[in-house]
Amino acid sequence: MSTIQQHSTKQDILKQLLKQGQATALELSNALDMTPQGVRRHLKDLELEGLIRYESVQLGMGRPQHVYQLTGQGRDRFPHRYDEFALSFLDTLAETVGQEQVSQILHKQWQRKAREYQAKVGQGSVQERVANLVELRKAEGYMAEWYAVEVDGAKSEAQRYILAEHNCAISSVAESFPSVCGHELEMFGAVLPDCNVERTHWIVNGEHRCGYMITRD
Repeated sequence: MSTIQQHSTKQDILKQLLKQGQATALELSNALDMTPQGVRRHLKDLELEGLIRYESVQLGMGRPQHVYQLTGQGRDRFPHRYDEFALSFLDTLAETVGQEQVSQILHKQWQRKAREYQAKVGQGSVQERVANLVELRKAEGYMAEWYAVEVDGAKSEAQRYILAEHNCAISSVAESFPSVCGHELEMFGAVLPDCNVERTHWIVNGEHRCGYMITRD
């Protein structure tokens, strides 16, 4: 295998772990259509590079299996550090005008963002607008996806959806100014005014993704 192919395969493994949160070598081989042996070779290299780590977990009656997940260094391989200037700027602003003023400024910024999204998601069905919103978020580095929630084994009639973001493009800002996450939730509600939007997962709380349940009122 060429060096370029090896790099691409390793990146695919990192992306899959970012998306799933954690996985065994067998789960990764199934997801990426590779042999378990091939996946394990790449996992060993990624572990030596400090990009992943594993825990031995007892699954069933067999031997414990290695369950892999990204390290902080592994997450840094994905676009979420370009916000360092923004964080430095907000810190300076907080020192100058105070934390309350910064919170008000951030709130106005998210209101502005909501108007921008509203103009772009269109006036289609809930499903169409959620899909458009996800595309906007993906373009901003959030590694977002959506899917319909199954009700009693069948997909609902465009009434309930999950919006998941496996990578936070402003994680540094969110860690220092967690209010932006609340503003983000409000923003989604403003973009989808005929829906109820609830947070189900939160990266800042240590979970591997941010998740939102979108339900038609």
